[in-house]
Amino acid sequence: MARDAPSIDAYGDGGFRLAGARHDGSVLILRDEATSWTVSDMSGVTLEALAPVLSAGAGEVEFVLLGTGMRNALPSREVRDGLRLAGIGLEFMDTPTAARIYNLLTSEGRRIAAALIAI
Repeated sequence: MARDAPSIDAYGDGGFRLAGARHDGSVLILRDEATSWTVSDMSGVTLEALAPVLSAGAGEVEFVLLGTGMRNALPSREVRDGLRLAGIGLEFMDTPTAARIYNLLTSEGRRIAAALIAI
């Protein structure tokens, strides 16, 4: 992850505040860029939805930090196996916990992607 990865300043009300800017809806953070992510619940977490992460590859991304919404939920086997076969790890947890851990890990310079479902 780039050293200038956006910090997650706040979450809730259906979006996030990243590095001072409001982002409505879910977000996908890859390298130093946050983009809107069309996923609104766990049924939308697919390999297609994670295509930008897969395209970046294991050389760019150690693992995906998946924020699953208000409650922790297990991603589909397809997603778990697809990321594993690509050499990319997966950590999943509720979105509030994922937001806190994302800030900690990026401050350490870790190369992670964050896929966060808005709450």
